[in-house]
Amino acid sequence: MKTIFKLSLITLLLFIASCAPENENNPKYAANLEIAKKFMLAHGTEDIAAQSAMIHDDLLWQPPMYDSKQYGKSEHIEALKMYQTLFDNILYTPDNWLPGVLAETGKLDGSVRTYGTWTGTHVETGKSFSLHSYHTFDFVDGKIAAGGDYFDFGGFFASFEGAD
Repeated sequence: MKTIFKLSLITLLLFIASCAPENENNPKYAANLEIAKKFMLAHGTEDIAAQSAMIHDDLLWQPPMYDSKQYGKSEHIEALKMYQTLFDNILYTPDNWLPGVLAETGKLDGSVRTYGTWTGTHVETGKSFSLHSYHTFDFVDGKIAAGGDYFDFGGFFASFEGAD
């Protein structure tokens, strides 16, 4: 009876341990998180050179426009420049920074996700904005290699039409 109890207890403990959530991030997450934060900060300071240096040459980026296709590094740099030309006082205030997972396995993969709010001023109209967004960042060799921006692009730009 003691043997059965001990085996049952050991089995139960092993089961509980196997069900425990992962509490350790991917070892690359901390470094990747710092890169993502610097990337967002450089957008606000309009430091396109710093942003460009953080982007992998083989970037695949998902822009926020409806029915848009992924594009590469040069197109993303042009998009960043467009935002920096059209808007002043750009500031990203994160609600959170989260570790990402590999879709096929659900395992932490070192990628970074963030929900937050962009604020700033539309240069042409002087109208201020507050835009809620979601962004993802995947990394290769310490550079942003994939990701995307998710927000209401059409509604955002339409909000400046007719504003004086």
